[in-house]
Amino acid sequence: MSLATTIAQYRERANTLWLARTEQERRFLAVGGAVVLLALLYLLLVDPAVEGRAQLNRQLPQLRQQAAELQAMAQEASSLARAPSTQVAPLSREAVDASLNGRGLKPQSLSMTADYIKLQLNNVPFAGLAAWLDEQRRANRVLVQDAVVTALPVAGQVDANLTLRQNTGAAQ
Repeated sequence: MSLATTIAQYRERANTLWLARTEQERRFLAVGGAVVLLALLYLLLVDPAVEGRAQLNRQLPQLRQQAAELQAMAQEASSLARAPSTQVAPLSREAVDASLNGRGLKPQSLSMTADYIKLQLNNVPFAGLAAWLDEQRRANRVLVQDAVVTALPVAGQVDANLTLRQNTGAAQ
């Protein structure tokens, strides 16, 4: 049996059923079919478009605010990019030693070469070490290159071996 034959049989059955109905039943079925078809068209095509439009109208003020914030941030970034970079004076051994002593940290060894600082601290409070590192990061652009921090049995006390690097802003 081919597809065309099958379709023809179904059409013949449907036509027989249709002709078996009275004129009033045919009208009711036609109107009911039209209502169902219109409801399907509305649910599949019109309603999603109307809902999407309403959702976009609700989101539009927020999206405009975000766009304005992005534009302001882009302008700030471009102005910062045009601004000359500030150079930080290279740290001296005395300055590092003085800042450590100011935080109550006594280094076991301290050596400096170019932009690098090698530092060993024994039995120091971790909170003080973290605060000193943050202070150096902010004030002198000092970044931790390598760190080995060992907790001691006394709560909050650590041994630390640090290699720090200062970014002075000079061309490298």
